[in-house]
Formats: sequence, C-alpha cells, structure tokens
Amino acid sequence: MKRITTLLCLALASTAQADDATIKKVLTERFPGAVIKSISPAPVPGLFEVYANNSIIYVDAQAEYMLAGPLKDTKTKTNLTQKSIEALQTIDFASLPMDKAILTRRGKGERTLVVFSDPDCPYCQALEKELAKLDNVAIYTFLYPLEELHPGATAKADAIWCAPDRAQAWSDYMLDRKLVSPVSKCETPVQAIGALGAQLGMMGTPAIVFSNGKRVDGSIPAEDIEARLAALSGQKTTAR
Repeated sequence: MKRITTLLCLALASTAQADDATIKKVLTERFPGAVIKSISPAPVPGLFEVYANNSIIYVDAQAEYMLAGPLKDTKTKTNLTQKSIEALQTIDFASLPMDKAILTRRGKGERTLVVFSDPDCPYCQALEKELAKLDNVAIYTFLYPLEELHPGATAKADAIWCAPDRAQAWSDYMLDRKLVSPVSKCETPVQAIGALGAQLGMMGTPAIVFSNGKRVDGSIPAEDIEARLAALSGQKTTAR
C-alpha cells in the first residue's frame, strides 16, 4: 500500500511538472512578451495560476483557455487573485542594499520605508508630496529611472546622487523641480538598482516597500501609508 501511495505521489508530481512545462511553452509562444515568474495549481480544480508581468491569469493544463481575475471566494468574499499577488510580490526587506539608497529622515525616523522612484515620473512626484506629510520615518529612496519612458531621467538621477546633500537635492527636484548643478561625476548605484528592480519585477514607478516586505505599486495618500506604518509599529497615526 505504501509503495502504491508513493508511486501515485510521484505520478502526480510528474504530471504537475509536465503541465507547468506545457503551460510555459504555449504561453511564451502565443504571448512573446510574457515573462512567466511562476506556475502553480489554482484554487479551482483543473486550473493553474500563472504569475506573469506582475499579473495573474488562470489557464487549463494545456493553456488552451485563459481567464483573467480577480478570482473571488464566494463564501468569504476574499479576492484570491490579489492575495496571491501580494504574496508573490513580497520582498526580503533585510536584503535590500540600503547603502545604495538616498536616506531622508523625518523626525526620529524610528519607522522605515523604501521607495523605488523615477525623478521624472509624475506619480513619483505626487508620492513625494504625500511622504512629506509623514513624521517619525526613515525613507530610503532607490533611484530607478525608466529611461525608455522618461529620456534624460538617468542623468538627473546621477546628478542627484552625486550632489553633496543627496536628500536635499532629491527633495528640491521632486517638490520644486530645482535640479542640482552637477559638480562632478561620481560612481552611482543607478545601474545596480535598475537590475535589482528588474529582478523584483518592478515594471513601473513608484513602488513602496514596507518593513514587512509588502509592496504597493503607485502613489497612495499619506493617510494610507501612515495606517500601514502604524499597524507595523503599533503606534498611533502621525501624518500631518
């Protein structure tokens, strides 16, 4: 009986691997731009959950048919698609290279926040106005210019990094559009952060990462950021 059970488990595992290979092959052939990060069984029997290009789709074992989310549990009303995306996008916060970020400290800076930002991204500029309303927070900004969307953004990121006071230069440009005059060229982490962002699947800016590794794409109000920070630290909200 034990041998039969073992063989059954091996057969099921082999089938799952075959399905994964088939699904990946079919989808990459039919959707050349798809970057498939993971394939796993979906909550619905017979379907597979495919995480690609920061989105989740559902396909059958042969990838002949595809469904887009959100997939919801009718009993609990839980958005299962969003739950999976949040889990898949969770980042190992401790592994982030903070020495390659611009540190802006507000108040005591007892709480930590990471932001991937493009100096010429209008949504990033909107987020900076929201971040300015926070207190008691240390904000680590990774310069992540998307040159293909904003030509010249990389040069601006380099100039800001090479400024004598990076935090002030960043604030001046993002809030007042005043770019620091380049004093001299220096070695910058922009290329390394570009590679890191690509590895993490960041296809746009801004992206906010909280200390629990949870990531939020796009600009959100200070009140929402503060609520998340407060929940993590057990403190009352301090947004001004």
